[in-house]
Amino acid sequence: MLRGIDVSAYQPSAYETDGLSFVFVKATEGRSYVNPKLSAQTARAREAHLVVGFYHFLWPGNLTAQAEYFVRHAPEKAGDILAVDWESTSEGTHASNAEKDRFIRKVKELRPNHRVVLYCNRDYWLNVDTTSYAGDGLWIADYVPAGEPRIRAKWRFHQYTDDPLDRNVADFGSRAALRAWARKD
Repeated sequence: MLRGIDVSAYQPSAYETDGLSFVFVKATEGRSYVNPKLSAQTARAREAHLVVGFYHFLWPGNLTAQAEYFVRHAPEKAGDILAVDWESTSEGTHASNAEKDRFIRKVKELRPNHRVVLYCNRDYWLNVDTTSYAGDGLWIADYVPAGEPRIRAKWRFHQYTDDPLDRNVADFGSRAALRAWARKD
């Protein structure tokens, strides 16, 4: 299992990269928020030669506008992974299953050379999702031992803790295998 983290404005720009193979950086949220540390956190990952992913926190409504906003602000480099973060908003709402699916498809249309994955927690995957559509792969959050999420679906990434920060593993045999998958080799 490969180790990685995900970061947002809550984490420092100069996060620790030792032992990591990948990092997901929060890029955007809705249609008005851009992570103020996006450039610095991306540069840190690239300097460490990590596989880099960017995620968008999805709000209900305006899916095309949100997808366009995300791809406009997420850096575009071959081999970068794009993700949609599907969970409850600060207002206690969430995008519907159909909206999640439309968003993923729109991002894939706008960035056809990039992998697009779905991030959600176990409860959303088992109880809110009705289509099992995760684009190019599922990034599941379930706080159990690394690499052992309690789901039957094939997953690519597993967020297994948020203490002291979001830690993940990837189901690839090597960083080269992850990089080849991300580049669609």
